[in-house]
Amino acid sequence: MLKAKLIRYVALTLFLTGLCLTGKGTYIHAKAGLAKYLLRSSWQETIEKGETTKPWPWADTWPVARMIVPEHEIDLVVLEGDSGNVLAFGPGHMTLSSLPGQPGNSIISGHRDTSFRFLERLRGGDRIAMQTKDGSTVPFKVVATQIIDEAVLDMNIETDFPLLTLVTCYPFDAVVPGGPERYLVFAEYDDSEQIAAIGGQEIEN
Repeated sequence: MLKAKLIRYVALTLFLTGLCLTGKGTYIHAKAGLAKYLLRSSWQETIEKGETTKPWPWADTWPVARMIVPEHEIDLVVLEGDSGNVLAFGPGHMTLSSLPGQPGNSIISGHRDTSFRFLERLRGGDRIAMQTKDGSTVPFKVVATQIIDEAVLDMNIETDFPLLTLVTCYPFDAVVPGGPERYLVFAEYDDSEQIAAIGGQEIEN
């Protein structure tokens, strides 16, 4: 555990030092690459320890799940919270909704031009594997998509079985950030086949 923390802190120190030596373009790419590494590292430590591990000391969020969509080669760490600060680093879990795999509707948001760009390619029948912090994987299958005005957006959170709802802004090719419309992907719990066999991809920690 100590070694993993030391590696993250050294990487973070090198990153901050590099800011003084690089231009804006390099900074943006370096920031994205480092964040991805730190998030994946903290998720791995969360599974090993069985408790919350922040990606960096001052982070106001933490990993709560890992999302894998084999058909579209998507592998993302899901963070707690859906504020703008959180979504800048990846998809975020709505705090009041259920955690992935638990009874109830787990609602996860992401930016349409980054982490959730792939939502426009999802179709009914596509499978989504959600890895929880105990290392287990919960299988979902896409059942529907919907475009709706944010003003009338009202999703049921309490259900007797696991549901997964992915949300992003719409349309995907909009130039202006935000907008009144939302694109929703609905997925239901589906244990009809082994998660490890989805798309021929083994789910590894």
